[in-house]
Amino acid sequence: MEMTSAFTLNVRLDNIAVVSIDVPGEKMNTLKAEFASQVRAILKQIRDNKALRGVVFISAKPDNFIAGADINMIGDCRSAQEAETLARQGQQIMAEINALPIPVIAAIHGACLGGGLEMALACHNRICTDDVKTVLGLPEVQLGLLPGSGGTQRLPRLIGVSTALDMILTGKQLRAKQALKVGLVDDVVPQTILLEAAVELAKKDSSAHRVLPVRERVLAGPLGRALLFRMVSKKTAQKTLGNYPATDRILEVIETGLAQGSSSGYEAEARAFGELAMTSQSKSLRNIFFANTDVKKDPGSEAKPGPLNSVGILGGGLMGGGIAYVTACKGGLPVRIKDINAKGINHALKYSWDQLETKVRRRHIKAGERDKQLALISGTTDYRGFAHRDLIIEAVFEDLSLKQQMVAEIEQNCAPHTIFASNTSSLPIGDIAANAARPEQVIGLHFFSPVEKMPLVEVIPHATTSEQTIATTVKLAKKQGKTPIVVQDKAGFYVNRILAPYINEAIRMLTEGERVDTIDAALVKFGFPVGPIQLLDEVGIDTGTKIIPVLEAAYGERFSAPANVVASILNDDRKGRKNGRGFYLYGAKGRKSKKQVDPAIYTLIGVQGQGQLAAPQIAERCVMLMLNEAARCFGEQVVRSARDGDIGAVFGIGFPPFLGGPFRYMDSLGAGEVVAVLQRLSTQYGSRFTPCEQLLQMAERGERFWNIGETDLNS
Repeated sequence: MEMTSAFTLNVRLDNIAVVSIDVPGEKMNTLKAEFASQVRAILKQIRDNKALRGVVFISAKPDNFIAGADINMIGDCRSAQEAETLARQGQQIMAEINALPIPVIAAIHGACLGGGLEMALACHNRICTDDVKTVLGLPEVQLGLLPGSGGTQRLPRLIGVSTALDMILTGKQLRAKQALKVGLVDDVVPQTILLEAAVELAKKDSSAHRVLPVRERVLAGPLGRALLFRMVSKKTAQKTLGNYPATDRILEVIETGLAQGSSSGYEAEARAFGELAMTSQSKSLRNIFFANTDVKKDPGSEAKPGPLNSVGILGGGLMGGGIAYVTACKGGLPVRIKDINAKGINHALKYSWDQLETKVRRRHIKAGERDKQLALISGTTDYRGFAHRDLIIEAVFEDLSLKQQMVAEIEQNCAPHTIFASNTSSLPIGDIAANAARPEQVIGLHFFSPVEKMPLVEVIPHATTSEQTIATTVKLAKKQGKTPIVVQDKAGFYVNRILAPYINEAIRMLTEGERVDTIDAALVKFGFPVGPIQLLDEVGIDTGTKIIPVLEAAYGERFSAPANVVASILNDDRKGRKNGRGFYLYGAKGRKSKKQVDPAIYTLIGVQGQGQLAAPQIAERCVMLMLNEAARCFGEQVVRSARDGDIGAVFGIGFPPFLGGPFRYMDSLGAGEVVAVLQRLSTQYGSRFTPCEQLLQMAERGERFWNIGETDLNS
């Protein structure tokens, strides 16, 4: 049987052809290889109809144009040649759209990304809606690829090379106003008149060439271009540290096209696309993308979630304020904050006001939208307005008796179905629920700081938490725009448990005389966004080290930190960035300068800071401890799957995404190799490196963490 086409052609009475894009059975339009014949059939009809005056491409989906190409196509390619052929097909179709003899307009509403933007670039003009959902970008670099359907060639010619490089190298998305400003679109209109405006544009036949801004014109000459590429390539190398091969290829392909002409550019683009598709980095980044999509679809439980109409928050501190913001402004749910005093409530409200005010200033939202979102948040110093809340998130101090008291108060003041979710980072959820009348409605919901930026949350049921409570909490986390993983109620849960040995090892190397900046640089070179010691400064040295005794009590001495060091740093009133005193110096606000280590640190811990180790050795010690602990968590079923473990590490602590997460990384090394390295380190540095039972068994049996078939690109 003939599959329903994703493309429908309608010819209007005024002889403008409207091509609607609607991929059957999908929420998002994505481009698939099998659409090539459908598009060709439509293009033939357009060419054959000599009466046509113009063509408009528009999406029939309510909130997206084309969100990109279907990434599964790349996973199906077995060789660089196959992936190159895929790119050539894409280029070919775009060229045919571009070659139509009448004006072709892309009418864009919603996401227009990757292959979707490449298709819009192949049209003669573009018009988009002023809606917040409308974003334009080429995010391929984030999957270790480059735009393969002509994007590297058409974009620089349309908007100028430096603006295009900025978009393609970062994958950043432009909103309607920004797109208009750089010349990516020709007009921005309200959604209600998008089609009519596009039709008018098609009748005008306004393919008049837009004049690029002076800066872009200067950079278009061979001299300006050489200078620009040298500068950008240096800046990019500082950012990627050689870990992301796609950026070099992007620079090379764009430069080829500008220096040797489009056809050489297209050749180079397709070839580079094919080769990048086969790199381990791209496979890992695509695996993370699939795992993330997978987690977002996972309801966390078989049960049906309970009602979720309004939320309460206990505690108006930094965490409470952040949680209120994502619940109201991302989740659209009414939130009521309770704090012991009005100051706490005002503090929490100001947090959301500041976030929204920044958006208004940047013209991302209108003032009316800000007020509407703020109106969802209210505060109280007693339990008025709490009676019908479906879920309460508790974000008070890390004190067990206080949290138990909160459970009792919620059970007295809220409805029988109300869920109590604790944002604790170290206390067992089972202990918090110990005296509860309804322990099945108590659960952990662990956010990471800063709440509005960190995508991960850990959902932590204790032994008697009900399935419905899990399902409801997971649903809330997704509404808040988070990626939730369900983890077991064991000390440290998952993320902090694998992070602690990694940070401990960094501190231990400090006491052995390694330098703060050398240690941090080694792990940034390995692929982490910041080094372990800077991370401690960022989260707060007091907060970051509070969990160590908890873990040590639960799991023994492999979690012991060089105690005297931590104590002497905290006794010197060093809490990190928040009080402007940490391992690093925090100068006057607003001064952009290279981060300097505070030299007083070395005196404080009584070392010279001479440093013996090379960067790979430093990174190896920190990372191997993290991997060993992750393998233990897998064996103890602290995480439900390798997928959850990889997502937790990548989104919770910035584990290098191009390595695919700790479990993908161990699979790529092989359990035998991981065991061998750990054994070597344990002879050198001590028993904390002893490989865990899980790894020894897997090495013996030649097993992997990811079973073949679990959306696997590395097989």
